[in-house]
Amino acid sequence: MQQQTLEKRVGILESKMESLEGLPDRVAGLELQVSQFRAEVRVEFSATRTELRQEMRTLNGETRVEMRTLNDETRTEMRTLNEATRTEMRTLNEATRSEMRALNDETCSQMRALHEDVIDRLKLLNEHPGRERATGQA
Repeated sequence: MQQQTLEKRVGILESKMESLEGLPDRVAGLELQVSQFRAEVRVEFSATRTELRQEMRTLNGETRVEMRTLNDETRTEMRTLNEATRTEMRTLNEATRSEMRALNDETCSQMRALHEDVIDRLKLLNEHPGRERATGQA
């Protein structure tokens, strides 16, 4: 490297210093921009949080309304099914009672017939007192 003259070296230093002289103003401007950016970001985040809270409240309200509607529909359907079940149970109960009456009447009829048959046989036995009963004894 060649030795530069003192004058040239001072000239280089002066030009570098001149370019650095504006640096504090540029840094101050940049600091102001960063501060403004932070303020804007803070405002935007606050607005976003507010909007999000409002949207969540709205969705919460809509969900509650929908849940109430579904609950009411379920209750109505359950009442309808319950009434249908009660009606079917009454019908089956009446059918069972009718069948039981018919079976009871049939049983009573058969018992009367058997009773009358026994009475008739007893009468026959009483009409023929001399006849020995078939007991296997002579």
